[in-house]
Amino acid sequence: MSRMVMCTRYKKELPGLDAAPFPGANGENVYASVSAQAWAEWQHLQTMLINEKHLNMMDKASRKYLNEQRGKFLVGETTDHADGYTAPEIK
Repeated sequence: MSRMVMCTRYKKELPGLDAAPFPGANGENVYASVSAQAWAEWQHLQTMLINEKHLNMMDKASRKYLNEQRGKFLVGETTDHADGYTAPEIK
């Protein structure tokens, strides 16, 4: 059985991550309060933001921007999206 967490994004109990996604206090907070589903969705959005906004992860301002977007996403707030992106139709 998976470890369950009260997900900050979905406000319900869902299966959690198997390990902290990155080291430090922020990684431990994500591990303790973000579901595996929400984290997977964040990774998808993160990839889109990096690619479509041409973010350079060596640039401190780009990392700060991405961390801000992650914080908003994981608590269910509105985040930036790639310009012109439309989600695929679900059939």
